[in-house]
Amino acid sequence: MFSCIGLHNMDFLKEAGSARKVSQREKMLSGTNEVTGENSSIEGRGVNIVRNYQKELDKIIEKISACRKTDEGEGKAVRMPRLLLHACCAPCSSYCLEYLRQYFDLTVFYYNPNITQDEEYSKRMEEEKRLIETLNAQVYDDSGQRTGEDASERTGISGGKDEKSSILQEQMPDGYVRIKMIEGVYEPNRFYEIAKGLEQCPEGGERCFRCYEMRLRESAKVAAKQHFDYFTTTLTISPLKNAAKLNEIGERLGEEYGVAFLPSDFKKKNGYKCSIELSKEYHLYRQDYCGCVYSRMERERQKGQS
Repeated sequence: MFSCIGLHNMDFLKEAGSARKVSQREKMLSGTNEVTGENSSIEGRGVNIVRNYQKELDKIIEKISACRKTDEGEGKAVRMPRLLLHACCAPCSSYCLEYLRQYFDLTVFYYNPNITQDEEYSKRMEEEKRLIETLNAQVYDDSGQRTGEDASERTGISGGKDEKSSILQEQMPDGYVRIKMIEGVYEPNRFYEIAKGLEQCPEGGERCFRCYEMRLRESAKVAAKQHFDYFTTTLTISPLKNAAKLNEIGERLGEEYGVAFLPSDFKKKNGYKCSIELSKEYHLYRQDYCGCVYSRMERERQKGQS
């Protein structure tokens, strides 16, 4: 059981490291879209590499499911791999949690020093807690017993009668466990330090990349210290976040700290659309800017021009 997951993690770290080295070597030839965060593409010098992070995640989930079936067939106790999920906010978490809890023992890591207003930070954190409590209540009653409700039968996440998300149609495994949460330290000064000199940088540029790394580095540290099998982030669900850059940083930090980064592009397979529908269903507070003072100022300018 455990060896099956462990062997896969070692294979994945090797594969991710190999892909990252190619990306760095051919960095000047990269054609990543910095606004939409679409999959990275490298062309030139005989190299033509396109990475589809959602397909990479699908492949990992297939391996996890196969290991699970093997263990169940052999009568072994089944252990779901532990995933530390960095969460930026409840709306972005909604779809990611609905999806990933089918395959992983999830712990949400709320670490976002970029949210520079205390009141806004607290509001988003409390909303994240409320979402997790709501999702756990669907599976467990007050005495800790399973309620029997299946996320695949929920109605608020379909794109139409015949367009229910293929991911959420799948049956939830019996080994389903509670979603847990770790609150990171709120230290907005760290964000101001990494943003120094980049205050006028537009959204989606170098300031954002430094912010990605700050949050993912802390996530990698926690994941390594607490012996998680994987870590990843909800940030790739946003059409405004650079998924290729997030995966590049995550893989590099995964190698540095010795814990596998789970590749993702959660906006794929109608993920972003589902997150909007789930936010409405759960009545989640949905902010209209990323979180930092600079994104808030930019959003206010946009509102003033409309």
